[in-house]
Amino acid sequence: MKKIIYTLFILTGLTFVTSCKKALDAPTKSSLDESVIFSTPGLAEGAVAGIIQSFGETNSYRGRFLVFYGINNDTEVNNGLKAINDDKSRLSNYNANTNNGQMNTDNNAWAKFYEGIERANLAIRGIRTYGKIESNPQMAQILGEVLTLRAVLYNDLIKGWGDVPARFEPITTATTYLPRNDRDVIYKQLLADLEEASGYLPWPNDNATTAKVERVSKAFSKGLRARLALAAGGYAQRLDGTVHLSADPDLAPAKMYAIAKKECLDIINSNKLRLLGFEEVFRKLNEEAGAAGLESIWEIPFSEGRGRVIFDLGVKHLKTDKYTGQNKGGTNGPNPIMLYEYEAGDVRRDVTVVPYEWDGGTGDTGGYQVPSSLGRLYFGKYRYEWMKRRVTSTNDDGLNWMYMRYADILLMAAEAINEIDGPTAAAPYLRMIRDRAFPNNAAKVTAFMTTATASKTAFFNAIVNERALEFTGEMLRKGDLIRWNLLNAKIAEAKTKLQQLEARQGKYANLPAKIYYRTAANGETVEIYGLNFGDTDAQGAALGYTSNKAWTMVASGDASTFWDALAVKDPNAQQVWPIWQVFIDSSNGMLNNKNLNL
Repeated sequence: MKKIIYTLFILTGLTFVTSCKKALDAPTKSSLDESVIFSTPGLAEGAVAGIIQSFGETNSYRGRFLVFYGINNDTEVNNGLKAINDDKSRLSNYNANTNNGQMNTDNNAWAKFYEGIERANLAIRGIRTYGKIESNPQMAQILGEVLTLRAVLYNDLIKGWGDVPARFEPITTATTYLPRNDRDVIYKQLLADLEEASGYLPWPNDNATTAKVERVSKAFSKGLRARLALAAGGYAQRLDGTVHLSADPDLAPAKMYAIAKKECLDIINSNKLRLLGFEEVFRKLNEEAGAAGLESIWEIPFSEGRGRVIFDLGVKHLKTDKYTGQNKGGTNGPNPIMLYEYEAGDVRRDVTVVPYEWDGGTGDTGGYQVPSSLGRLYFGKYRYEWMKRRVTSTNDDGLNWMYMRYADILLMAAEAINEIDGPTAAAPYLRMIRDRAFPNNAAKVTAFMTTATASKTAFFNAIVNERALEFTGEMLRKGDLIRWNLLNAKIAEAKTKLQQLEARQGKYANLPAKIYYRTAANGETVEIYGLNFGDTDAQGAALGYTSNKAWTMVASGDASTFWDALAVKDPNAQQVWPIWQVFIDSSNGMLNNKNLNL
């Protein structure tokens, strides 16, 4: 995948960046004149790169939001969660503190998201004023892209902090300080913005810009509108501290499901995207070989020297080796129960859940796999060893973050259509995901679909489960559980399963107490027995594997059990982070964390 290399320059007090390979024709008027910037496509393009720059800053998506938002739940955990009072753990165990050492800085994600929003607001005003979008499709496309990027930032602000200040115009002296707004105000604006943006944007591969997954297309604006509609029509912890649906009739669940259905069907019927093999999706991501028109719809672009996707979310390498110059990976990983949630034959399990890490190696040579532990698993969707280049940076890996893919469109369509038209109408979209998961077992898929389509409730429950299996490691689960009002229930269920798994009780009663393993003939790959239902200690011992180890979540010096550490407080009392103290202190008394369980 071609990386976009940016050179920084300043225009109208706003930081813009644009491709260093692209020559800009200097207009006769000053390039600092807003009327020139936002009437000249080559200059206005810089607004897009300027917003993306805010995504990639040190403490923005790159080093804070992607790793800390979205965990702990029934699918994803912080691998250091048992140190319950550590500031990293507190960001995920529903006990966040306003002076959190990882987040309480004036250049953190909150600030960077609003920086990107201000850049977007300036560009939107400028293009609307000078861009002549009714007669200039290039300027209209840039406006559509900027509107969509602003919606991405607000989407993640709401996920992270709930009801936040609404800024849809450039800052003035009168609007320097704003209080929290009810998120409904923001949702309604974003839904309108994305509907407008879709009218300006081409489909993937309809022009040179949308041939890149790092640039916004009509498919992404529509997919994001569907995602926002489902969130707006769902449950959330509101300004009064309680969890409930919106009282705004414009955001009623039925209306939001209708929007999601329409947008997803528009994407599906465009035939501009398609499913790949499940492993192929993530191999292409790691190989940086993704192209528009496949499964990836939009990715946050990171240059080779930025971004911490594998660094934090990938399979851990204990030492530098031939695949990576950084001994990183595994800050977060799958909830241990996920190793046992997939049915036999589901090709997603071994891509998604990795029970080993890499050891050995010296510098840029060697390296081999060794088992990790039941309490320290890894997301296999992000792997140094799948990259076509060796990572040389000690702090960043440069892998893009896949923000949305076509499978999400299909499952959102299935969910919305089930609510509106019933399970029979929704079934084809869920079946596409199951067919891919079980490519050689049509009978299993048919039996599953028969059960799933028995009722609307049965189908909804199937969607809840399928999204867990499909998207573990992609940080969608927490938001899904919140909007379904299932956060507490699923975390409680996960706690019970974790206790049963550790004690080998319930459905886990016959699992082996140990795993048995050896290094394959290639000297690199570990072969492990004991990870599947039906495996036994007796059989493992008889196979002649060279090594074995207890397969447990317990480790010496643990401050807490795994299950207790998952959520220290009531998850529904702190579904979102508090606004950090540095922003409270600088808000002129306008911001507070009232009704948040701190």
